Order: sequence, then structure tokens, then C-alpha cells
Amino acid sequence: MADRAALEDLVRVQGERVRGLKQQKASAEQIEEEVAKLLKLKAQLGPDEGKPKFVLKTPKGTRDYSPRQMAVREKVFDVIISCFKRHGAEVIDTPVFELKETLTGKYGEDSKLIYDLKDQGGELLSLRYDLTVPFARYLAMNKLTNIKRYHIAKVYRRDNPAMTRGRYREFYQCDFDIAGQFDPMIPDAECLKIMCEILSSLQIGDFLVKVNDRRILDGMFAICGVPDSKFRTICSSVDKLDKVSWEEVKNEMVVEKGLAPEVADRIGDYVQQHGGVSLVEQLLQDPKLSQNKQALEGLGDLKLLFEYLTLFGIADKISFDLSLARGLDYYTGVIYEAVLLQPPARAGEEPLGVGSVAAGGRYDGLVGMFDPKGRKVPCVGLSIGVERIFSIVEQRLEALEEKVRTTETQVLVASAQKKLLEERLKLVSELWDAGIKAELLYKKNPKLLNQLQYCEEAGIPLVAIIGEQELKDGVIKLRSVASREEVDVRREDLVEEIKRRTSQPLCIC
Repeated sequence: MADRAALEDLVRVQGERVRGLKQQKASAEQIEEEVAKLLKLKAQLGPDEGKPKFVLKTPKGTRDYSPRQMAVREKVFDVIISCFKRHGAEVIDTPVFELKETLTGKYGEDSKLIYDLKDQGGELLSLRYDLTVPFARYLAMNKLTNIKRYHIAKVYRRDNPAMTRGRYREFYQCDFDIAGQFDPMIPDAECLKIMCEILSSLQIGDFLVKVNDRRILDGMFAICGVPDSKFRTICSSVDKLDKVSWEEVKNEMVVEKGLAPEVADRIGDYVQQHGGVSLVEQLLQDPKLSQNKQALEGLGDLKLLFEYLTLFGIADKISFDLSLARGLDYYTGVIYEAVLLQPPARAGEEPLGVGSVAAGGRYDGLVGMFDPKGRKVPCVGLSIGVERIFSIVEQRLEALEEKVRTTETQVLVASAQKKLLEERLKLVSELWDAGIKAELLYKKNPKLLNQLQYCEEAGIPLVAIIGEQELKDGVIKLRSVASREEVDVRREDLVEEIKRRTSQPLCIC
């Protein structure tokens, strides 16, 4: 039994060696040689009799995050949250699951992606699909008619994951919403401003925000001859135009959804148009569309919206796009979606959209669905697609081979001689009590070189070195890891000096 335990230890050590070589990107020959040694040791162990067999993996559509990945995610969240707070938002939270009836019928065709849970004590529950429907339930339940809130939490979708593109079954949403009765388009314009501020701050590339209005879509469907019963399902087809060609969308509407070909052609004449405020004005003169009350209201609001967006200095980032449909059932007015742009392959070509990174819109009827008296609370909001953003930032850092700090330690408390553990413990405690992020090595008598090497590997910028002479003189030797410069600092001045030297803000990369 003891021999087997010793062999298992050897297998573990050899396994760690193989993993270390792979991380260091050692030569294939060296890795192959060490893997052969590992297999030989495992063969000596023989079969694992009586040991339960199970697969070590995360469930489909989910993932673990390493300290490096979490450091990147935290910095992205910091950018987003600071923007939400700058615009005066409060923060709320809601349960990860809701009563099934709360979520039913709010997401159109996407309702099939909701995760239902087993009956628990007579309550039928489902995991939340997004943060918007729980927010509407929260407003109705607490009889709130006015709030500006943000909410960052995980949501769940029984989708086919495409994890390389940041599409998961469990993922974070970052939502900002303004609820209340206000003058038209002022809150809507602020939501678009927030979206542009966040995407610009994250520096993930050029982007474009597509804008449309559900009233314009509904009016367009009506004048094109779409039956009322097919509005939502045709809307869902049109929403795929950013991913597939018009011919494929038309084929889906005609063959799968039974729409007359001539009606689909009339829709095609509209949904392939995009532009700025000039397109809004052009459609206001459209002989058919301008006769539809809903479409006219939507176009009037979009014209006003573009005026506010110009004042906010972001009109050049916004495109009025008649193909934007946003398949969720609860939208009632302005809708928008931000896409990252890929530079054109050849001169003269337009940039290509490479994926949605934020979206939102107005949903004035959702709260009324939950209110016993049907009282409506107008709402408009946005959601930042952080998982897609994380994937982009991670890929960029990999390509640049950027080193990412996984801790925020400001200083390592080190010693230059032996038998100074007590002094190191006293000093590190003083620093912690003063709010300084500090560490020390967990050895009684560590070598100074090992302490300095640890700082370089962990990206710790400063070392506070205690020595016998320094103790006599009442000073601490403060060393900059990058420049290797050392200065003596009076012990009572050490906290302020560390704060002064480490006050620079952290960037994403």
C-alpha cells in the first residue's frame, strides 16, 4: 500500500512536469520524452480497481475561468460599472430562477431555450433567460414607477453553444434600464450614449449601432400584406438578415412560414435599406408607409432621436437599419444593436459586421403584464454582450503575448538576512491595517533572490526590504522591481510612499 502511494506521488509529480513543459512551450521532443515517462509510471500502477470512473469536464456550454481570465473580466466589468454609475444608476439583484409562468410567453420563438427545473414543493421554476423580464416583475411586485438601474448577473439558455464566438449556455449579462414616464427619446438617446461610451472605452475596435423601431416594422409588415397572426414570426426571420442572405430569409418566410412570395418581395424592398436621418426623412415621404399610423409615430420618434444623438456627439456611430428586428416579443418601440466592424478587404468596400456586442430597446408593455391592474411602466434599456467582449479581449492579449497581472499586490515584504520572520510579519500587518495590498513569502528564511524573482513573476511593483541595519536606523529599503532602484524610507512614511508610487490606474491589458 505504501509502495502504491509512493508511485502515485511520482505520477503526480511527473504529470505536473509535463503540464509545466506544455505551458512553457518546450520542444515537442522534450514533451514527448516526459509523456513517455509518465505513461510508464501509470502502467506500473495498473488498473484502478474499485475506483469510481467519471469524466472530469464542465457541462456543455459552460467553462472555468483561470486567474488570468478573471483578471481581464474584472477590468472589463470595472469599465462597464463605472459608466453605469456615471449615468446615475442604482444596482439591484433578483433570484437566478423565477416561477415558470413569469418567463412563459415573453421571448417569442426563443421560449424553447428556457431551462425548466423539476417541481420543487409545488412550484414550477425556470432558470432566468435574461435580466429584463425579472426586472419587469420586480417593478410590478414593488409597485415602482420610476428607477434607473443596472444589474450584472448570470443567465441561462438551452442553446447550441458556439464557445469560440463567446456563445454559452451560462453567461453574464450587463443590463442598464430606465423605467418611468418621460418625454420622448431622451432616455433612449442616453442608453445609446452609454452603449457608445462603453464600447469606446473597451477599445475592442470600430463599431456601428443599428437602430430601428418595432412600430416601423409592424407598419411595414401591415402595408406589405403580412397577416397580423404572422407579424412576430416574420419579424424573427427578418432578424436573421445580419447572419444570412436575403434569399435565405425570403425562402424561410415563404417555404417554412407560408408567406406569399409577392409579400416577401415587398418586405425585401424595405429591409435592405439603411442610412441616417436622411433615410428617416425619405420614409416619412413614402406614400404607403407614411399613411400607417404606427410607422409614422416610429419615424417621428426616430427623427427626434437623431437630433439628440447629434447633440451627444454619437450620430456618426448610428445607422437606421430596416432589417434590424430583435426577435424578443416584449419590444414596443425603438430597438438597437451594436456590431463590431471588420475593416474592408478592398478599397471602396463597406466594413463588415462581425458580431453583436450590445443590444436593447424600448419595452413599454412588459411591466403591465405582471401588474394585477395592468398599469404600464414605460421602460428602455440596453444589455452589453460581455462574453463576446471577453473573448475578443482574451484573443487580443494572446496575439500580443501580453502579460496580465492576476493580483493587485502593491508590495512584497522581504528580508535581506535570516531570522527576521517576526519583523516581516509585524510590517506586513501594519501595511494591511493601513489598506495596502501586501504579501510575504511563507518561509522563515527565504533567500532575497527568490523573493525578488517572485515579484517579477507576479508583477508586484515594489519590495519593502527589512535588514538588521534598517531596523537600527528606523527605515525600510523600498525597491522598485522594474528599475531596481532602492531608497531608504522612514518607517512612518512607508504607507504614503507606497500609495504615491502605486496610484496609477490599471488598464485592461
